[in-house]
Amino acid sequence: MMFYRRKIILALLQTFDGSLGKTQLQKLLLLFAQRQEKQAYHFVPYRYGCYSFQAAADISTMQKYGQVEVSNRGIKKKDPVDYIDQLNEKDRSALKQLHLQQHANKSYSDLISYTYKHYPYYAIHSAIAERYLNAEELKKLSDCKPNASKIILYTIGYEGISLEQYLNKLIGKDVRALVDVRNNPMSMKYGFTKGQLLNACNTVGIQYLHFPEVGIVSEQRQALSSQADYD
Repeated sequence: MMFYRRKIILALLQTFDGSLGKTQLQKLLLLFAQRQEKQAYHFVPYRYGCYSFQAAADISTMQKYGQVEVSNRGIKKKDPVDYIDQLNEKDRSALKQLHLQQHANKSYSDLISYTYKHYPYYAIHSAIAERYLNAEELKKLSDCKPNASKIILYTIGYEGISLEQYLNKLIGKDVRALVDVRNNPMSMKYGFTKGQLLNACNTVGIQYLHFPEVGIVSEQRQALSSQADYD
C-alpha cells in the first residue's frame, strides 16, 4: 500500500500538467502543506528556500518503482493512475485552490519570490534571496534568523517528530553542533540513521559529531518501566 503523502506528490504533479522542476515542486508542496490541518510534509530552510528531505526520499523511491521520472529538468509523473481522485476531500480542495488561485500561471521566479515573502523563515539560508527580495523584505528575513547570545547545552529526542521538525528545533535554538551519543546510530525512522542525520545536519549548517562510547550497547538496553530502571 502506498503512503498517502506520496499520493500528494503524484497528485501535485498531475495538477501541474504532469511535471515540475525540483525546486518548484518543493515550493508548491510547502504551499500545499500550509493548507493542510495536519501537514504531510515538513520543511527546513535550505540554500534555495524550503526543503523536505522526506519528500526528496519519497521521490527517489517512486523513481525506483517507475512512478516518476527524475532528470536535470525536474520530475515527471509516469504513473497513469488518477491520484487527485485518491486524495481526501479537503486535500483535493486545497490542491485545486493552489492551482487556480495562486500559481497556475506564475513563473518560477514569481513562485520563489512569493514563498520567500510569505514564509521568510525558510529563506534564512538562501543563497539567492537578494535576487527576489527588497531591503525591507531582507530585513524581515534577517529577523527570522536565531541568534543565541550564550553557549548552552541542550538535550533532544526524536520520538513523535519528523527529521525536518527535529532540525527546526535545533535551528530555532541556534544550535551549531549536534552530538549523537547513540552507541549504534541506527533507526527504523527515516532521517535518524547516522549517515542520513549527518547529511541533513550539514545541509542546514549544523556540525554533526558522533561519540558511540557514551551510548549504551544494544545488549544492555532494557525497557524503562520502573524507577529502578532509571537508578
